[in-house]
Amino acid sequence: MKVTVKNLGILKQAEFEVGDLTIICGANNTGKTYATYALYGFLTFWNEAFALDLLKEDELEKLFGSGNVKIALEDIKNNSNEIVSRACKEYFSYLPKVFATTDSFFESSSFTISLDNSVIKEAKNYYSTIGSKRMPILSIIKRDNEPFLSINIIAKAEDMEEIDKGWLIHFVNRHIQSAVFGGVFVTPFIASAERTGAAIFYRELDFTRNRLLEQMSNREKEIDPGTLLNTYFDKGYALPVNRNVDFVRFLEDIVKNEGIIACDNPGILESFGDILGGEYRVSRDGLFFVTSKGKVRLKMGQSASSVRSLLDVGFYIRHIAKPGDILMIDEPELNLHPKNQRLMARLLGRLTNAGVRVFITTHSDYILKEFNTLIMLKRSDAAASVMKEHGYDEKELLDAAKVRAYIAQEALLEIDGTSRRKRCHTFVPAPIGRYGIEVESFDDTINLMNEIQDKLIWG
Repeated sequence: MKVTVKNLGILKQAEFEVGDLTIICGANNTGKTYATYALYGFLTFWNEAFALDLLKEDELEKLFGSGNVKIALEDIKNNSNEIVSRACKEYFSYLPKVFATTDSFFESSSFTISLDNSVIKEAKNYYSTIGSKRMPILSIIKRDNEPFLSINIIAKAEDMEEIDKGWLIHFVNRHIQSAVFGGVFVTPFIASAERTGAAIFYRELDFTRNRLLEQMSNREKEIDPGTLLNTYFDKGYALPVNRNVDFVRFLEDIVKNEGIIACDNPGILESFGDILGGEYRVSRDGLFFVTSKGKVRLKMGQSASSVRSLLDVGFYIRHIAKPGDILMIDEPELNLHPKNQRLMARLLGRLTNAGVRVFITTHSDYILKEFNTLIMLKRSDAAASVMKEHGYDEKELLDAAKVRAYIAQEALLEIDGTSRRKRCHTFVPAPIGRYGIEVESFDDTINLMNEIQDKLIWG
């Protein structure tokens, strides 16, 4: 999946490919978070708002008449870039909501995704129903080795007469979309750089929301509560921040699930526990952190900033994560000691190897250098002895072919395909060689610091 953005915040023009592990690094105010939020917003839009237009009213009438229609999946795959292009155009109007800003802010922006058809692998087996448990309306089935999706009426004829056709078409198209593109455009999970505050203030936001509802109930004039709440919250926070708050707000429900990754890879939970230094507990009394030594129980406001910054990632790994997911983290090093930054890199390596696609932005030289160690260990003849001495695990090591790295910086670019070159903010691919990812900007800063200290020591 290749993403191209133009006039997105400070980014004049940039292109990046999403790999199994995608890293965007660089200085502050170079567009890393803009690109991350834009991609997250598109994946959310695709999974929650966009719908294919494959099944139309004439096909629905055919379905009502015969009780069954078959949708050829190969035709959809062959038109995949046209479908994705339409989704990107529709997403453009959604972009201001992602960043909680005005429409005019993105009036000259563009966001496009291109796909290689080979990455589209429709579900081998797919089964779902549309309707309710008490009255299912349709079944949608894809069996292994069948090149089509079968849509069947399972409701009684008299019940079908009361069904809203527009509603039915929308949800059938959504299921077709999921069966074909579900492995490419999965529902993303994001930990924004504001996640530390979300862990503390979610109850205050709930209190504010309840006060608003109380005020609305006392007014004589009729008001739509949903409209007022959306107006109050959506204009203040970007979509990823809102989702972080919502995630913490519903932890009591989330902890009832057990993530596939956690079940199949207990080593991932152990690695996370090494970074956290304890465990999270959720009860009716609230959210707490319990230290591994001394068993001290602390509320989030009483806990270390690292505990709050790791909250979203920790609950995601334990209760939600599954192979094929996309985990996006803005600054995984947030509030972490250098030792724990190295452990975070190793945890992200484990997640990548377990099938979770990881997308991060970072300023951390420690994280990048630890990624480089994991890449070198994968291909080094001396790996076994180094791994034994320093406690590395085979499941942490990284295959360089699965890693994509970019440096957010100013560079000379040909703007809009012309021969005219202009210096502007973009993403430059970082070479990945035998020694890992090469990022000169980090090395330059460290070398300069060493040079200054040498002068002070030696004169």
